[in-house]
Amino acid sequence: MNNFRAFGILAAFLFIVINTQAQQAISLYGGAIPGAKSTPDDYVEETVTREDKVVRTSKVSKPELYIYQPAKPSGAAVIICPGGGYGILAIDKEGHDVARKFQEIGITAFVLKYRLPSDLIMKDKSLGPLQDALQAIYLVRKNASVWGVDVNRVGIMGFSAGGHLASTASTHFADMKIENQENISLRPSFSILIYPVITFGQYTHAGSVKNLLGETPTEEQKKYFSSERQVTAQTPPTFLVHANNDKSVPVQNSLRYNEALVKNDVPAEAHIYQAGGHGFGLKNKTTKDDWFERLKNWLEANKFN
Repeated sequence: MNNFRAFGILAAFLFIVINTQAQQAISLYGGAIPGAKSTPDDYVEETVTREDKVVRTSKVSKPELYIYQPAKPSGAAVIICPGGGYGILAIDKEGHDVARKFQEIGITAFVLKYRLPSDLIMKDKSLGPLQDALQAIYLVRKNASVWGVDVNRVGIMGFSAGGHLASTASTHFADMKIENQENISLRPSFSILIYPVITFGQYTHAGSVKNLLGETPTEEQKKYFSSERQVTAQTPPTFLVHANNDKSVPVQNSLRYNEALVKNDVPAEAHIYQAGGHGFGLKNKTTKDDWFERLKNWLEANKFN
């Protein structure tokens, strides 16, 4: 009898631990997706792993939010936007793996599987990802009490094109319309941009521009999505990481955004590595320095942790 009782207590303990550490997935909209077209039958989400061991998800038409709750939540939260040139999502390397790091330090993390722009499934493919990012902020703040989140410490993070998405959410939170009857603030409390695509002018990543805006974007579109040209005093404090030898997304993307933040008196910190190239994720193998440790210090200094 005593052994049975002990087993029951152990089972209950393991249930709590497993359910605390494991991620949950919820639909971003729960019903009809605003601005969506009827999805063709042959437009099916795909996930593949190539020789480089990077998991790539494509053809996302049903956006989701994966929730990683720590055992002891600090109240801080971050929404993570994986990169992939707006063509795929590096969903593990720049999503789930990063979320687990935040979970370890008590920060509730949300991996955003946002819709990838496509004329087949969207009325305006240029706005679909941004709409999803702001919807994610809305959902996290709306359910803050459920997830143990402080509404004043909800940040957004992005890698590469996901960094572009995070930066557009940080600069266009006031002019993008989503259903928000509660009038919840959509402004991120802070931004974390890792080798981000920022500009759609010189130094841009051509693939991201093409996938988001098409073959012949207008000058007005390119200006709207050049985040360094959209920074104001209301843009949230930002932490940036880039490598000087990034050949895919030149370091000037982060430098110009940082310059715009400084010009508008927005708190910012940038870590520019000598090497590392593009897409190094959590670990820049060319240095012993750990940018995630630098990030932890920055979050603590700004009381976002």
